[in-house]
Formats: sequence, structure tokens, C-alpha cells
Amino acid sequence: MDVDSLSALALAFVGDSVFDLFIRTALVGSGKKVRDLHREAVSFVKASAQADILKKLEPELDSKERDIVRNARNAKVNTVPKHADIADYHYSTAFEALLGYHYLSGNTERLHELLHLAYDVNMNI
Repeated sequence: MDVDSLSALALAFVGDSVFDLFIRTALVGSGKKVRDLHREAVSFVKASAQADILKKLEPELDSKERDIVRNARNAKVNTVPKHADIADYHYSTAFEALLGYHYLSGNTERLHELLHLAYDVNMNI
């Protein structure tokens, strides 16, 4: 698959699942009830949290990653969830596209680095 030929929204589609699975995996061993796990997972994966994460990670991105983020942030989206601010939604889409790009490219070391940084950033928000 030529990852560079995929649309930013296709990358975000995959990145959304990657981030969700990472967060759920990180939280599941905490001993909390599933209801509480779900609430905590949502606090990580909601658009505003992902937007904050990306804004804090941007200085750590290389030029290729900045291009992916810029293209995804500017992608035309057809719908916005009713609980999300449009600007946050664009930033969260960009964050997910970045994760999707690394996942589909097989850049597991960089993907894991970004995921762990995102987790740490979110814990400090």
C-alpha cells in the first residue's frame, strides 16, 4: 500500500482506532470498573483532548509529520460531532492522521513514541 497516496481522512480513520486501542489497553490494567474505564478513555480520545495533545506535540514533529498534520487539519470534513468544537475537531483529525500514517507505514518505534507522549501529555492536561 502506498501510504503517501492515502487521503488525510483515510489516515485519520485508521489513526482513530490505533489511538483508541492504545488508550484502552493502557487503562484496562488499572482495576477500575468498565464504566469508569470508558469514562476515562473518552477523556483521552475526545476531540478537545486530542487537539491539546497535538498542540503540545507539534514542536517535536519533523517536517514530514508537520506536512501530514497540516494536510489533515485543512481537510474538508463533512460532519462534526455535536459535542466538538470545529477547530478542535480539525486538530484531532490531524493527530489521528499522524498516528494512522505511522501505523500504516510500519513506523512502530515513532508511533509508540508519539502514543506514549500523547498519554503523558493528556495526564498533565
